[in-house]
Amino acid sequence: MPGGGEEETYPATLLECVERIKPTALIGVSAQGASFTKEVCAKMAVLNAKPLIFALSNPTSKAECTAQQAYEYTNGQCVFASGSPFDRVTLADGRSFLPGQGNNAYIFPGVGLGAIASQAVTLTDEDLYVAAISLSEQVPQERFDQGCIYPALSEIREVSAKIAAAVATNIFRTGRNAGGAAVKPPADMLAHCKALMYNPHY
Repeated sequence: MPGGGEEETYPATLLECVERIKPTALIGVSAQGASFTKEVCAKMAVLNAKPLIFALSNPTSKAECTAQQAYEYTNGQCVFASGSPFDRVTLADGRSFLPGQGNNAYIFPGVGLGAIASQAVTLTDEDLYVAAISLSEQVPQERFDQGCIYPALSEIREVSAKIAAAVATNIFRTGRNAGGAAVKPPADMLAHCKALMYNPHY
């Protein structure tokens, strides 16, 4: 190696990566089933009081770990989310956890509706950040207490409307609506967004 220094070695396994990098979160999007092993999850729990373990690959057979495994391997410490739905998990000591499903249905419809409601000229990273903040603010404390970081999918229309209102408000605030500052935003943005929502009733 130039300069006479020792050649740098790179981690060969995910566990070695975790040991060296000491991450706070694992985000599984590789479709490598069972890659979040007991050793990997346990090490995350040693490094973090509340490690984020997101096994987002679909279908379930490709999930990096199951909800049961994540909670068991971390002794219930982890904040878990998955791409496929998992049932509630109860550990041997009686603690019960409600896994969250990290699905784009939580964000994309609201962002799209917000763009329509504001007649957006552009969408930016900031709009997605605003949408994510709005989503996080809609998780009831009861679900947080159960380890779930998403609102119930059964409430997705209300969730989407509030996200749309937040995104549309941000677009008007930054002048990226059609007509710019000459066009004033609706007085009640949430009601405006709800009025534009499609109702699948025949």
